[in-house]
Formats: sequence, structure tokens, C-alpha cells
Amino acid sequence: MLEGKIVITCAVTGAETTKEQNPALPITVEEVVRAAVEAREAGAAILHLHVRDASGRPTQSVARFKETIEAVRRKTDIIIEITTGGAVGDTAEERLRPVAELEPEMASLDCGTVNFGNDYIVNTLPVMRQFAATFHDHGVRPTLECFDLGHVYSSLTLLKEGLLEGPLHYGFVLNVPGAVPWNPDNLEAFKRAMAPGSDFTVMGIGRSNLSAQYGAIAAGGWIRVGFEDNVYYAKGRLARSNAELVERAVRISKEAQLEPASPGEVRKHLKLRG
Repeated sequence: MLEGKIVITCAVTGAETTKEQNPALPITVEEVVRAAVEAREAGAAILHLHVRDASGRPTQSVARFKETIEAVRRKTDIIIEITTGGAVGDTAEERLRPVAELEPEMASLDCGTVNFGNDYIVNTLPVMRQFAATFHDHGVRPTLECFDLGHVYSSLTLLKEGLLEGPLHYGFVLNVPGAVPWNPDNLEAFKRAMAPGSDFTVMGIGRSNLSAQYGAIAAGGWIRVGFEDNVYYAKGRLARSNAELVERAVRISKEAQLEPASPGEVRKHLKLRG
């Protein structure tokens, strides 16, 4: 247990957010590195990382991930958790390749198929098994992203089959259009279904982001913020930076007598390779 601590993840870019939605969105490698450093200084322990190509489009390019990871590593000790969710339309092979070739400390592992607005992201049980086996073989700690209650139960299948090992870390993604909305009852249902002794991070998408942070604290969970999930600081006011969102998460956590955990503390707790 991380007694008296809370773990804050910052998802600085995402795959679907655009500069039109918030001009401060980091797109280039240099912008992402600066956002990562600022998020770490503000109190985030984990960077959830998507990358973009030269035209600003989301990509699962191993070369772009490698360039960005190495650039972040030169500037900060923040834990890097890369996406394998990718963007709508990416194949499973494209999404998984950076895990096998780069062996990051952490990566997201989607635990089921989900409606994503007017689109959908496919994750069959065989695909999940393939991902979990690759994570295991390369020593990468998964964040088990669950957009629906059935996804939590699917993770238990992987655990039973020996494809996952503790401590498990879940990412409960709530309020995606077409998926499960954020509310305390839904979070409690997800929490009850997860493997005993697991940790969980709550991700409230869009306008639910701030209330989900309070819900996470009340439920004993961790927090994710950042432009991937929400580009606003308040109604009608865009966030000036990812760090501004981290700063608020730290502030409300401290009001609850919780200090932000450092990357070192999280590495030890989650038994990351480092």
C-alpha cells in the first residue's frame, strides 16, 4: 500500500484531441517533452504517452515512440506508460509493436471492445491474450483499461489463465460517449469486480473529469488528468497546460490529506522494471 499517497497520471496528448480544441495541446516531440517535465514538476508520477507524426496525426510508429521516450528520459524521471489503445482504426499488430520492440516500464492494455463515440475499438479475448502474453514476456506492467463492466471481468479471465500477475493496476475509463458514464455507483461496481488487492486509476472523460477525481479519492483510487481526457479547466475556460490540471489534482488530493507519490515510490509499489 502507498499509505497517505496518491498516484497521478498525466495523459498529455491522446490520439483524438486536436489543436483546434485546445491550442496548447503538445504535438511535437519537443512539446511532449516539455509537457512531461512540467507535469512531473507539478506532481504527476506517470506519463501516459501517445505520439503524433510530423503532420500531427496519431501514430504507433516505433521510431517516433523511441525518439520521444528517449527525449523524455533525458529530462525527467517520470514513469512512461505508452498506449496500446492507439487510435481508432489501428490494427492490433500496430498497437502492440512498440511494447515488444521498446519494452517500456508500463503500457495500457484495453480489456474489451468498446463504442467510442461514432466509432469503435475492437479488442477480442484472443487479442487480449496476445497482448497480455507479450507484456508478460517483455516485463511490461499493464494498466488494464476498462471502459465497461464486462472488461473488468475479462481481466479476471487473463489472470486465471496466468497471463497477468499482481499487483494489478486498472484504469477505469468512464464517460466515453457510447460507453459507461461516470457516477459513483458505476465506479463502485467496477471496483467490486476487480481482482482483490488491485490498484485503480479513475479517468473521467470530458466534463466528468473533475468530479471523477473527487470520486477516485473517496473510493481509494488514483487520478488521471490531461488533455487526452479533458481540455478544459472550468466551464468555458480552456486549460493553459497539462501541468495546470496536475496542479489542481495535487491541490484537491492534499485537501484529502494525500501527498502525490513520486515515480520512485510508484516503481517500487508496482514492481516496475525501472
